[in-house]
Amino acid sequence: MEWIVLAGVALDIIIGDPRRLPHPVVGIGRLIQTGEKAVRRLTGRPAGLRLGGLVLALIIVLGTYAFFWVLLKGAFYLNNYLGWALSIFVMSQTLAINSLYKHARSVAQPLKQGNLEEARQALSMIVGRDTAHLEEREIVRGTVETVAENTVDGIIAPLFYGFIGGPALAMAYKAVNTLDSMIGYKSERYLHLGWAGARLDDAANFIPARLSAVLFLLLAPFTPGGVKGVWQTVWRDSSRHPSPNSGIPEAATAGALQVQLGGCNYYAGVRSERPFIGLPVRPLEQKHIGHSLFLMIAVSLLGTALGVLIHRVI
Repeated sequence: MEWIVLAGVALDIIIGDPRRLPHPVVGIGRLIQTGEKAVRRLTGRPAGLRLGGLVLALIIVLGTYAFFWVLLKGAFYLNNYLGWALSIFVMSQTLAINSLYKHARSVAQPLKQGNLEEARQALSMIVGRDTAHLEEREIVRGTVETVAENTVDGIIAPLFYGFIGGPALAMAYKAVNTLDSMIGYKSERYLHLGWAGARLDDAANFIPARLSAVLFLLLAPFTPGGVKGVWQTVWRDSSRHPSPNSGIPEAATAGALQVQLGGCNYYAGVRSERPFIGLPVRPLEQKHIGHSLFLMIAVSLLGTALGVLIHRVI
């Protein structure tokens, strides 16, 4: 199993998400949209929406796991090489090392050229906040925060579930994450329908987020903040984040780079104040996008190596 995960990581780094091939998450997203419409046709009451949201979450997550388990078992039944190849490919599709790197670089490159408009547009593709009027520092902050948060749900969590239960379980996790990203909002529209998906995502990321803190600490001696900076920032500031899990990699990144994250964001024109995370020992600059990507890659490789080692020992 560990070699499937390891090969999946390598394949993700090399090819990422091939545009010509349909991504499984797109299919999961369409199923969620269809399920949402079905629930809303049946009921509009809060209690009914909450029950419908729970049923929808269970169907999507369990259905995803069952589909990929049967698919991979069938592939191995037909031919071992086919089974290995398909398993590695499916595992690679649960990871976001390549895509996260490319998206962040698509923001950093125009920034380096002084093209704020293009950088804002690129950032809008990876964040939910309004980006049309952001200045350079805020563009950098949004990119660094996104890289930090996605280090858990785009890399460490899929690795964790891949090592435990293989590509099928890793893809089931992606279904959980997709549910949260599509309907797990506290807005009036999704407050009741999306509660189950949001809570399930919190639970699924609980252990991976804390494992990421360990990985950041192992790498901390090689960062400006050192072990003390990472540890103190995670301990002091991670709980300030609205998410019980996203604050951990954000705080670890802020502590490692000795920068301050958080602050004022706008969502559809509505102001949202986020607590500050980290201390502004160093001002946020363009170079910190590259530094956050270095941390993301290092944490990903270290997490993979430790996963293989632990899996072989156990």
